[in-house]
Amino acid sequence: MENVNILNVPIQAITRDELLRSLKRGVLVTPNVDHLVKLQRDKEFYDVYQGAEWVVCDSKILYLLSKLLRHPLPEAIPGSSFFTSYYMYHKDDSACKIFLLGAMDGVAQKAMERINEKVGRRIVVGAHSPSYGFEKNEEECGELVRIVNESGANVLLVGVGAPKQEKWIMKYRDRMPGVDVFMALGATIDFEAGTLKRAPVLWQKMGLEWLYRCLKEPKRLFKRYFIDDMQFFYYFMQQLLGVYKNPFGK
Repeated sequence: MENVNILNVPIQAITRDELLRSLKRGVLVTPNVDHLVKLQRDKEFYDVYQGAEWVVCDSKILYLLSKLLRHPLPEAIPGSSFFTSYYMYHKDDSACKIFLLGAMDGVAQKAMERINEKVGRRIVVGAHSPSYGFEKNEEECGELVRIVNESGANVLLVGVGAPKQEKWIMKYRDRMPGVDVFMALGATIDFEAGTLKRAPVLWQKMGLEWLYRCLKEPKRLFKRYFIDDMQFFYYFMQQLLGVYKNPFGK
């Protein structure tokens, strides 16, 4: 499979249909503009990306900008809509058992109920909303691993925000031998529960889903999108000019 390098991340040139057919094992991460900015200064996050088996473009902006490169990406695959496609693709596959880990208290449970009702069977076998700062509590993390293992799930979706979710998966994946597929998918659980609405389709097609989310949550997202993430365009221009250097030297 070919990769398209954007800054220091090799993104797989894959379509949604190809990913649905191929995703049977490994860790799935979904780079967007915000991730790529964080990956310029967070070595641990960068190392997680290097160890992930599936690195798939989440962002319409990255997809459009890739057209300026020699080998563009075939399409954007937003993680939240991909997860819906994933469980519908496996709706008749009794071997597919999903666990949802993330979101605020009770939200994961609500998402589980809605998904199972839509699919018509208990494809989501467990759901849990961890406490704030859980990743720093080794005892709670051990309990989460136990809960996932006892659920019998072979697919684990972790939605607690980047880079926390990706780092947690890589730290604990070896302690969950029954899990074949790990997905780090941000706000997906909230979308599935209906507590957070995705942008209208037109906004998505125009690559403005980030703006829609910012308008909905300006206090939380304004700095991320309008200050921090603007650095991406500086780095990307360096890449186009052939002067970008990976800060981690690999």
